[in-house]
Amino acid sequence: MKRSIFVLVWILLLLGSCTDKEPGDNDEDLTQVPYNPESYELILPVQFPAMQIPEDNPMTVDGVALGRRLFYDTILSSDGSMSCSSCHLPNGNFTDNQKFSTGVTGELSSRSSMTLLNVGFANTGLFWDGRVSTLEEQALLPVEDPIELHESWPNVEVKLRDDENYPTLFRKAFGIETKMEISKELTVKAIAQFERSLISSGNSKYDRVIAGLDVFSDQELRGHDIFFDIDPDQSKHAECGHCHNAPLFTTNEYLNNGLDSVDDLLSFKDQGRGKVTGVLFDNGAFKVPTLRNIINSAPYMHDGRFNTLDEVIDHYETGGHIADNIGAVMRPLILSESDRQALIAFIATLQDDDFLNNPEFSNPF
Repeated sequence: MKRSIFVLVWILLLLGSCTDKEPGDNDEDLTQVPYNPESYELILPVQFPAMQIPEDNPMTVDGVALGRRLFYDTILSSDGSMSCSSCHLPNGNFTDNQKFSTGVTGELSSRSSMTLLNVGFANTGLFWDGRVSTLEEQALLPVEDPIELHESWPNVEVKLRDDENYPTLFRKAFGIETKMEISKELTVKAIAQFERSLISSGNSKYDRVIAGLDVFSDQELRGHDIFFDIDPDQSKHAECGHCHNAPLFTTNEYLNNGLDSVDDLLSFKDQGRGKVTGVLFDNGAFKVPTLRNIINSAPYMHDGRFNTLDEVIDHYETGGHIADNIGAVMRPLILSESDRQALIAFIATLQDDDFLNNPEFSNPF
């Protein structure tokens, strides 16, 4: 009898050990959670182009909501101290307003964080050097970057599967049937959906004027004409509109705007676009950022070297440092002080406080 009891206990213990699972391995059925995807409607300002949405990642209400939560969640970092939003804060026009961003280890990045405003329209690549083509690709990189979130995707997947909320949210967003289907691919798809929702409200003064709902002041109108080189007097041309054209106020090009003095195209400290393409002529070229909400995006340039718009205009008035690949419209400018103030007044009409304060873009925690 004792031997039978011993054998029974041994069998039960053996069975128990066989069912032990590692964290993140719970294959719990999620099909009891309703999956009713509702398309997310993009509302675009007047004159904005259509946004190209990947066929394998259509935007849904639950997908955007999940992406927003993931964007602000420190669960993506190795020590639980940082999230995507740490370097892309709403009040900074989705930058961190730092010359160089700081990661979880305290190490500094080599470039300033770019704004995510209207990032869904970035059709020529992402980052200052355009090293990835899609937002899904972009969202993969910061997690495992040792200078940024310094985590591994396998660890993130385990944490998301073990979280009390994420399995249900992934089910609602993507129709997964078990926790084990939570993956890095679905995670970045959700983040990309949220980032594509970060669109101008269409309620800046500039947009209201274009829509016929407001008018520029005399100073703003003068700045508009200087910005877009409309005045027949070329001394009142600022050449801004060539690279910061309406309606996005970026052409999404990569240009050398004469920031650095170099002996030749091999001498740039940061080769920028050339590091990605391997094309010598691309060395020292960086992505043209949008000027929408630019007042909130300081400091300026890829390395945050300028703190104010006055310093930026100072640079362009010099015509920049000459190089074989300097932008074709770079030349010394002849702007009076009143011209400069008019130019800044027009740029201020691109201020979009409704975007900055949109509760749908804020931290959900």
